[in-house]
Amino acid sequence: MTIKNITVLGSGIMGHGIAQVSAMSGYNIVLRDVDQQFLDKAMEKIKWSLEKLVSKEKITQSESDAILERIKTKVDLKDAVQSADLVIEAVPEIMDLKKKVYAELDSVADKKIIFASNTSTLPITEIANTTSRPERFIGIHFFNPPQLMKLVEVIPGQKTSQDVLNLTVEFVRSVKKEPVVCKKDVPGFIVNRLFIPMVHEACWLKQRQNLKLEEIDSAVKFRMGFPMGIFELADFTGMDVIHKATTELKIRDKKVIFPHPDIEKLFNEKKLGQKSGEGFYKYSDDKYERIHLDEELAKKCNPIQLIANILNNAAWLITNKASDVAEIEKAAHLGLGLKKPIFETAKEFGIKNIVNELNDLAKKHGTFYEPDPLIVSLQ
Repeated sequence: MTIKNITVLGSGIMGHGIAQVSAMSGYNIVLRDVDQQFLDKAMEKIKWSLEKLVSKEKITQSESDAILERIKTKVDLKDAVQSADLVIEAVPEIMDLKKKVYAELDSVADKKIIFASNTSTLPITEIANTTSRPERFIGIHFFNPPQLMKLVEVIPGQKTSQDVLNLTVEFVRSVKKEPVVCKKDVPGFIVNRLFIPMVHEACWLKQRQNLKLEEIDSAVKFRMGFPMGIFELADFTGMDVIHKATTELKIRDKKVIFPHPDIEKLFNEKKLGQKSGEGFYKYSDDKYERIHLDEELAKKCNPIQLIANILNNAAWLITNKASDVAEIEKAAHLGLGLKKPIFETAKEFGIKNIVNELNDLAKKHGTFYEPDPLIVSLQ
C-alpha cells in the first residue's frame, strides 16, 4: 500500500489546512465540499497562506504555484474519490452528520481506499462500524491550525489493521508532523482527555477558593509550565468547541469529567471566547491580545488541584494501556504547549501531596476525584 492521492472531505479550517500541508509535501489532493462556493473560499485561504510563505521566503513562487496545481476541487463525491488512496474526512463534529457522510462515501469508494476521520472527540470504532471496511478505518486528529501545529494524534479503532496504522503514521511523518498513537479508542484520546477536564476543574477551583481568573491563570502559566493560562487557553480554543467536547466525553465516560455549569452558561450566552469578543475574559475587536499574568499573581493560587486533575487523567491513560509516559508528554508538549513534563511538575509538588489532595476532594465532592492506582503506587 502506498499513498499518493488524497481526498479531503470538508473545506473548512481543518479541511483546507490538511489539504495545504499534504499538497506541500507532494501529495495530489482533491478537496471536496457540498457547494463550490465553500471550495472557492477555501482555495482563497490556501492561496493567502502560500503567499505569506513566499513573502517570508519560506517557499519560492514556483513552489507555491506547484502546490496549488496539486489541489483540485470537486463537489461530486464519487468523482472526488475516484483515484484516492486515502480519504481524510474533516466535516463538523456531529456524529449523525459523519455517519451520513460515511454511508454515502462507503457506497462510492473503492474497497482498497483507507478512510481517516479528523475527529477530535468522537469514537473511531463507532464511526468505523458504520462502514464496510472497519479494518481500513483510522482516526487522524490534526490540531488547529494544521499549517502550524506539529502534533497529529493517530487513533486506531478496535478493528483497524496494523498495516493501516503503520501507513498512517508514515503519512503523518511525511507531511512533517509528529504522530502520537493513542493505542485505544478512548474518549478524548490523549490531548482532550487532559485539557477539557482541566478547564472545568479550573472553574471549580475558582468557585471553591474564591480566586480571580488571573490568579489561577498566572499559576497555570508560571507554576505548571503552560504557555498561557487555562482560562485564556479555553477562550482561545472557543467555548463552542469545549462544550461540544464536554458533552461527548460525558456521554462516553462519566469518570473523565466533572462538568462545571459555567461552561454551558457561557456557551448558551454565546460568550465563546476570542471569536465572539467575550468568554471568561473580554476582548477588544482589534487583534489578539494577551491577558496580563505575572509571578506575583501566581503566588496567590496553589494549583495542586489542577495538577492532580491532569495527572489523574494521564495516569488513567497509562493504566488503561491507551498510552505511556513518553507519548503523553510529547502530546502535552506539542498539543498544549507545555514547557515542562506533567510528571516532572507533579514530582515538584509531591506525589504524596497530590494523592492526599485527591483523597480530600473525593471525600468532599465524590468518587470522580479518586486517585488512579498508578499515582498511588508512585508515592
